[in-house]
Amino acid sequence: MYDDAKLEDEAGRVAALSRYHALDTAPETELSQIVGLARDVFQVSQASVNLIDRHRLWMMATAGAARAECRREDAFCDHTIRAAKPMAVPNLLEDERFRDSPFVQGEAHMRAYLGVPLTSPEGYNVGTLCLLHTAPRLFTATDADILVRFSELVVSQLEMRLIAQQDELTGTLTRRAFLQRLDGALASPDPFALVVLDLDMFKAINDTFGHPVGDIVLTSTARTIAGQVRSGDAFGRLGGEEFGLVLAGADSRDAMALAERIRAHVGAQVIAETGRPVTLSLGVAVRTPADDRTSLLLRADLALYEAKHDGRDRTVLARGVEATC
Repeated sequence: MYDDAKLEDEAGRVAALSRYHALDTAPETELSQIVGLARDVFQVSQASVNLIDRHRLWMMATAGAARAECRREDAFCDHTIRAAKPMAVPNLLEDERFRDSPFVQGEAHMRAYLGVPLTSPEGYNVGTLCLLHTAPRLFTATDADILVRFSELVVSQLEMRLIAQQDELTGTLTRRAFLQRLDGALASPDPFALVVLDLDMFKAINDTFGHPVGDIVLTSTARTIAGQVRSGDAFGRLGGEEFGLVLAGADSRDAMALAERIRAHVGAQVIAETGRPVTLSLGVAVRTPADDRTSLLLRADLALYEAKHDGRDRTVLARGVEATC
């Protein structure tokens, strides 16, 4: 189940986690049912599915506690993902690694822990399924084996969730999944930018070469764009030949630079089936405090329209939200 060679590959592990697009998402019934069942089976105070990025642990699903996050260095589960087997701690207060933890000394008053890694199909430990109890407890090898089976259900659910969110043709996020990511970004106070882009003259490609070639152009272009997108960004197909990007932490300079880099890379690729490159028009809108989903998409769409109107194969930065009202 575990791949020892990948335990030290933190960059690969974070990339495997990013593949799921699961951080900071809304509660999901299927995972809530799994942790609820685990809590009942083991008769513990708390069970949770936890995802661990570079700096924090985030509870994707919990039973017995509210969803929350903590610093990675404070998480028992940080030790679990670094190992090739489950980790059991019968008394956290007697373990020098954990006795001073805020979850031991603080109001949570946790005393026993059992955790197993959530191992992706690529062999990376992207998070954990863990049990916590407010009294010391000796977890058995059978307990660990059963929890491993539960963790396999969690990973299967994450994989099915990923498949449901992927556009069948291009492998990007579906429109629905992309808009969910956009809503999540809007719910956070952190800055970001939205890019809406469109393949120029795509109808002419379909009319001249046929829809199968048009599909090849779409998949090739999407693959080129994906190669330029950062792991924390969202890339989705909004419909037809139109795509969207949510650029985490980007200001106008960052967003324009990335948009222009994408435009240049796509324009430099000659599609073998057509013998010609594809060009893109892009609209960039930086999130403002006044934006909601509708206004932000509208500003990006208007910038895209301006890029098309001005001759295509260019990037336009949207004006402020007040200009669209």
